[in-house]
Amino acid sequence: MAESRAAVRAAGRRLMRRGAHGVRRTMARRKRLLAYLAILGPGMIAANAGNDAGGIATYASVGAEFGYSLLWVLIPITISLGIVQEMCARMGAVTGKGLADLIRERFGVRWTALVMLALLIANAGVTVSEFVGIAAATELFGIYRYVSVPFAAILIWWLVVKGSYQRVERAFLLMSLVFLGYIISAFLARPDWSAVGVGLVKPTFHIEQAFLFTFVAVVGTTISPYMQVYVQSAVVEKGLTAEQYGEVKTDVWVGTLFGTLVIFFIIVSTAATLNRFGIHITGAADAASALRPLAGKYAEVLFGVGLFGASMLAAGVLPLATAYSISEALGFEKGVSRSFREAPIFLGTFTFLVAVGAAIAVIPNLPLFRVLLVTQVINGLLLPIVLFAVLRLVNNRELMGDHVNGPLYNAVAWLTAILVTAISLLYLLVTIFPGIIQF
Repeated sequence: MAESRAAVRAAGRRLMRRGAHGVRRTMARRKRLLAYLAILGPGMIAANAGNDAGGIATYASVGAEFGYSLLWVLIPITISLGIVQEMCARMGAVTGKGLADLIRERFGVRWTALVMLALLIANAGVTVSEFVGIAAATELFGIYRYVSVPFAAILIWWLVVKGSYQRVERAFLLMSLVFLGYIISAFLARPDWSAVGVGLVKPTFHIEQAFLFTFVAVVGTTISPYMQVYVQSAVVEKGLTAEQYGEVKTDVWVGTLFGTLVIFFIIVSTAATLNRFGIHITGAADAASALRPLAGKYAEVLFGVGLFGASMLAAGVLPLATAYSISEALGFEKGVSRSFREAPIFLGTFTFLVAVGAAIAVIPNLPLFRVLLVTQVINGLLLPIVLFAVLRLVNNRELMGDHVNGPLYNAVAWLTAILVTAISLLYLLVTIFPGIIQF
């Protein structure tokens, strides 16, 4: 009898120990989740800011014009985007400095001027495209751009200049949720999933201007130069360090995968609805029809809301990324939480870009959808300059210590930079000398 009671007590102790282990494991998981949620922001915002007005226009055009045949591009782009974003986030966490700051310190005035000029041209053009996206979205609701664009510009300016970093970050993360509509719509459109699978694994490539224009636009809007500047500066401003590298890396890759998933479903939904019936996109209303399986007659409303939210997100991130880079390059004070007196160059640059972007977007008879596509091509053409600078910095052992790239990261990153450069040059060659390459 005593032996049985002892056995029961021993079994009870074992259960208690298992229970304690289970509680500790649960608490450890919760701590990891809370740690990630505390870090969440820079990577998620940067990756999804790429799905902006120009991005939606580009991906919708890909689906409408080429069906599922360009889906294969998303696989290498996802890997390249994640690696490039992670390199910049890692540099921010290890060095505590933004990208432009490091370029100025390590490469001198000439390199800094070249990279800053590339960023300024790309970011200014894309900032205009974001306000163009706001105009296109609100005109679907019958609101004139002369009303909606100035209102949006003032709202974005107030949010950033008068708000804290935490408030700005939360607002940007909420705006990212508008992309979920395309995921649902893609399933409701009942695409040919076998054709989708073929498009993902069977590469197709054509050396002709229209194809190369779209191809460069896809690369330019997915791996935009401003995204690298923003993610590194945001990591620095948030105070993230090398000790939090694991959570930072997770944030970047989760953001990259979510952003690419949205791209995939935008292309699938437009291919299933527009390409199937030979509808070419000439404006926002055409792109909106891809959401009809989900929203029916309210497709334009849903698309308008999504386009407006995406444009607002990037219209805040773009000028911020540019303000960070200019302030860092010139050695001035920077930060969303700073006042105009503390950071006049930073907030002045941000204000100037918002004002100019909004002013150009309200020009009468501006071809809104074409502007969105052209700005993404400019991004793609200027991207190699930024990529080569990032690669030189992240492989500097004096700067990064043990956090330099490994062989695999270097191979993928250098291959990305070389291929983007080659495709950009090929596009320029075919555009300037049409018919020079014949197959």
